[in-house]
Amino acid sequence: MRPYFLVTLSAAALSVGAGLIARQRGASASTPCAAALTSSEGFDETARTVTRRALQYFVVPIWLGAGVSDWWCHKASGIDETTGLKESAIHLLMMLEAGAPILAALLIEVDPFILSLMIAVFFLHEATAMWDVSYAVTARNVSPLEQHVHSFLEMVPLLGLTLISLLHWRQLEALFGLRLEPPRGLTLKKKPLGAAYVGVSLGGMLLLELLPYFEEAVRDWRAHPGRLQPPAAA
Repeated sequence: MRPYFLVTLSAAALSVGAGLIARQRGASASTPCAAALTSSEGFDETARTVTRRALQYFVVPIWLGAGVSDWWCHKASGIDETTGLKESAIHLLMMLEAGAPILAALLIEVDPFILSLMIAVFFLHEATAMWDVSYAVTARNVSPLEQHVHSFLEMVPLLGLTLISLLHWRQLEALFGLRLEPPRGLTLKKKPLGAAYVGVSLGGMLLLELLPYFEEAVRDWRAHPGRLQPPAAA
């Protein structure tokens, strides 16, 4: 029960923190100086640029590096002879859960609906991660290195979600009913991130995330065709 208690506690802390920040933000925005210095999303342009670059060139590379490191840890622990295809299927599920909001952030204009999707998927991803580890420890050694990698894979999405929320603060306020914003619908970004960045990001996800975990699933299948779990773990 302890992991579920921690998730519930974290969700409560996030909600309280968001409410306090929104309250403070509303008080600050009421002053003439603050209104003069802020952009349409509540940030001055320098802060927006720094936040966006931190998200693009710091958070995303860390996530890619942690993902391929986790794959290597699975291979080193002999996943094909321990937890097998069942765990690999869970890994692919988590990749789909993470991929949907990432693609949305790269290509689609962020609005309250997209933010709500990202928040919901974050908690879904956390629940799936607990399922993954709960099963993995029953049949294979989850090394201290792999546990440390997991800490990155859990916190980096939260960091990314936080930075995206800061970049689209008015949309976050609208999501929680603190501001009225006209609905946008699903539209492509008015200011695209650039074909080069989007292409390199998608290529990195393909090479460092999708292909390694697909290889893992194929290796598990070849080791024990037609079985989700090796005989020793079944």
